[in-house]
Amino acid sequence: MTAIAIKLNSIIQLTDNQFYQLCRENPEIKFERNAAGELLIMSPTGGETGNHNIEIGADFVFWNRQTQLGICFDSSTCFKLPNGANRSPDVAWIRKERWDALTPEQKEKFPPIAPDFVLELMSPSDALRETQEKMQEYIDNGVKLGWLINPKMRQVEIYRFGQPVEILTSPQELSGEDILPGFILNLQIIWR
Repeated sequence: MTAIAIKLNSIIQLTDNQFYQLCRENPEIKFERNAAGELLIMSPTGGETGNHNIEIGADFVFWNRQTQLGICFDSSTCFKLPNGANRSPDVAWIRKERWDALTPEQKEKFPPIAPDFVLELMSPSDALRETQEKMQEYIDNGVKLGWLINPKMRQVEIYRFGQPVEILTSPQELSGEDILPGFILNLQIIWR
């Protein structure tokens, strides 16, 4: 999903509340905002990507219901990162104690917190470089573990805080390591 960037800063600088209101007034449009304040309009996914997203999300929800270690979020959730960007990963997860430390108002709007884990699933229209930059932005803002799944190339890039990116070709499964204890994602649903 190559995003369309709209540069508004020379005209108006949207406050967090204005950005939130813009999103609420236009629910049919998926907005993000980068650290420079540019408004990003994201295109919707196609059928294959949408199916993969829901299948992957279900695995996270079932694991989280069993472990009760945190809170899961889908791609419609927008997070306010420490660098000022507003981002919506395809899947996100936050440890329960970190989520519970937020106020009810912070939880209701765009939570001002970097998730502990993020996943981005590339769709055919996504630009690899842009998605890699987004993954690095997550890590630079405190995300501990991130997975960039690229079905077309049959690759997974694993981003870890303080470590170089690891690239795997056609892995059968991914481990949540110590960030998502006991979680294993079976990638057969993606590689089929």
